[in-house]
Amino acid sequence: MAVERRFVTGSRDQTIALGEKIGRALEAGDVLVLTGDLGAGKTQLTKGIAAGMGVVGDVTSPTFTIEMVYEGAEMPLYHFDLYRLDDPDQLEDTGIFDVLGADGVCSIEWGEQFAEEIGDARVDVFVTRLEDGAAPGEEPPREVRLVAHDARGEALLAAL
Repeated sequence: MAVERRFVTGSRDQTIALGEKIGRALEAGDVLVLTGDLGAGKTQLTKGIAAGMGVVGDVTSPTFTIEMVYEGAEMPLYHFDLYRLDDPDQLEDTGIFDVLGADGVCSIEWGEQFAEEIGDARVDVFVTRLEDGAAPGEEPPREVRLVAHDARGEALLAAL
């Protein structure tokens, strides 16, 4: 049975702050698969993760480059965006298999369709805009639900 934790953030800054908390708890080899609609906050969460890992500089979604590598204080952050991919055979060209479980952390946006190829050594991160929780014209709160699939993921969730 998968273990999960839920958080609700009320603003962009709170989403980034949650990401920072997650980033500080990550270890080399950790894999996060971020799922959510366009604009849900996946990249904002990743910005926070990067900051928590000691990455200096701007973090953007690698939609067209597929992968960005950021040097953290102790290890790299491999940030993937698989939005433009639709076939598991395309993964080989991304370099993802070279870094899964390696010397850094993998943050994979739009990776849910490739969960079987990525494997169970991952934490799924579902980011959802809670539209009913905001007045018209206001930024809605977000629910961030983390689901661990292995012992390392469970330890990560326990540390949060």
